[in-house]
Amino acid sequence: MRYDYLIVGAGLYGAVFAHELKKAGSSCLVIDKREHIAGNVYTENMSGINVHMYGAHIFHTSNKRVWQYVGQFAEFNNYINSPVAVYGDELYNLPFNMNTFHGLWGVKTPEQARRKLDEEIASARELLGDGEPANLEQQALRLVGRDIYEKLIKGYTEKQWGRDCTDLPAFIIRRLPVRFTYDNNYFNDRYQGIPMGGYTGIVEKLLDGIPVRLGCSYKEFRAECEAKGSEADTFAKILYTGMIDEFYDYRFGELEYRTLKFETEMLTGVENYQGNAVVNYTERQIPYTRIIEHKHFEYEKSPDTVITKEYPGKWSKGDEPYYPVNDERNSALYEKYKELADSERDIIFGGRLGQYKYYDMDKVIEAALDAADKEIEGLM
Repeated sequence: MRYDYLIVGAGLYGAVFAHELKKAGSSCLVIDKREHIAGNVYTENMSGINVHMYGAHIFHTSNKRVWQYVGQFAEFNNYINSPVAVYGDELYNLPFNMNTFHGLWGVKTPEQARRKLDEEIASARELLGDGEPANLEQQALRLVGRDIYEKLIKGYTEKQWGRDCTDLPAFIIRRLPVRFTYDNNYFNDRYQGIPMGGYTGIVEKLLDGIPVRLGCSYKEFRAECEAKGSEADTFAKILYTGMIDEFYDYRFGELEYRTLKFETEMLTGVENYQGNAVVNYTERQIPYTRIIEHKHFEYEKSPDTVITKEYPGKWSKGDEPYYPVNDERNSALYEKYKELADSERDIIFGGRLGQYKYYDMDKVIEAALDAADKEIEGLM
């Protein structure tokens, strides 16, 4: 069969793009190497609890177009992300706000908090001098001082990236938001929430009426088409949301990623395990970065609960890539692949793997809508 588009990846980017092109009259075939749609936002119902199978996904945006767009496919609740950080026997609210400062220093007013924070920063700057920060540790100390850095940044960051903070580039944390209000709302975005019933339902609706083939990688599909010869499906264009370096058979070398491992456990007879959807563990010796208790995302009533421990790790071929490592070496390598990609006339690269860029969900949707708009405009 002749299709207008082959879309590689049934995650948010591919699904939004396919939906918009189908609506404009184009024919699409979607393939995905996983055995399910929805990519990393895939949710699975376990005993009445919608479980985020690839880590916590909390939708937030200030883009009204994006909010109205997703609102066509699901009703969102009013969940507000208010994570808690555990350091030893101590508990702190995130993001850094008056509740955090009270827990750290016992201060009660914004003036007291500012004074203490200024003292911490001044002490760090006196020790480090006035030169440019040489690494992430120096950058963090200059921004928030030693107490916040040691308890809430250092161990968590080192687990996330698999390196000491003294070996990480300073630009990773150009700024650290600090609030002098008693406000635990992690995001500043106007629109926030979780889709009631989970994210998978959104992608099912986006792909309604579009043929989808699962458990099939792009390379497998391409080999199959070559074997079929003239009987194979054909396509005018390809949208590719996989790893750009893999697409080009690692011609210039491998880009670096961080991977994640998830340990999900049903706790039968436990109604409430930790009292919050997201609890971060900031000590480096604890191997996981956070525990997610999924029922709190949708305020689900159940005699049981489901928790997931999240372990970051070094990526190797065969692992699932989650985060691009946008340091100097990888950014330069990506530019070589991007130059190849820009020369392609019939292949579009999109998403965090195709563009080697971390995207929040709203930015994925926005980018996919923009790419679809550009394609549709070209068809007119």
